[in-house]
Amino acid sequence: MKDRAIGIFDSGVGGLTVFKEIKRLLPEEDIIYLGDTARVPYGIRSKETVTRYSIENTEFLLSRGIKLLVIACNTASSLSLEEIRSRTSVPVVGVIEPGAKAAVKSTRNKKIGIIGTEATVRSMAYPETIKSMDNTVQVFSKACPLFVPLVEEGWFTGEVARLVAETYLGELKDKGIDTLILGCTHYPLLKGVISDVMGKSITLVDSAQETAKIVKDKLEELNLKNNSVKASYTFYVTDSPERFIKVGEKFLGEKIDNIEKITLMEVLR
Repeated sequence: MKDRAIGIFDSGVGGLTVFKEIKRLLPEEDIIYLGDTARVPYGIRSKETVTRYSIENTEFLLSRGIKLLVIACNTASSLSLEEIRSRTSVPVVGVIEPGAKAAVKSTRNKKIGIIGTEATVRSMAYPETIKSMDNTVQVFSKACPLFVPLVEEGWFTGEVARLVAETYLGELKDKGIDTLILGCTHYPLLKGVISDVMGKSITLVDSAQETAKIVKDKLEELNLKNNSVKASYTFYVTDSPERFIKVGEKFLGEKIDNIEKITLMEVLR
């Protein structure tokens, strides 16, 4: 069991933020990453659709014999985490709770902002989780649907990214928040632009970093840590891999090898 891989899925390239942090913290672990690039973005879909996609992604990764599953997508975590947990015996880690916990710990004035996809914001998953930890905190949410396609196109910087960020983030600045949760795993790729627009005094919470810590703790708790000398990394996508490779390599700063395009329904038959 220890030598099995960690499975990660996301709607596209954004979950590589989680992949990168897990790889950094657990360099001895094999990782299988699934980017559902044929159906990105998830953030504009209904709960039923996102849950169906998440179940299919999970079934594929389970068929590869993983020992732990990471839902590296805030939308999928907010809408389908409990359903996924009910369908598998392997541990399942989402990205909502780790980010919420870090934000509550970070805030000084009890005003936390959240940016995410329309589905994540509509789900109220972050405010409810934050309130369960500290009901005195004020939470302000803003959907930023154009951030995902910007990242998928590789537009991490530049005038277009800045104008979109200024349009979305202005009202959060006016609320006087001191902590901002990047409530989508695509958003850390825009961290530079977001920080410039919000100002250096605002703490940005990257849930990818917090999620990786939870994964490490969970493997240690269950005695599932691998002790291999050289880890392997396998990538699957559901659409043409060229754009995924181009954007992913720019972010990771390294080559993406061992990548395969799959059709989920054909694989799961």
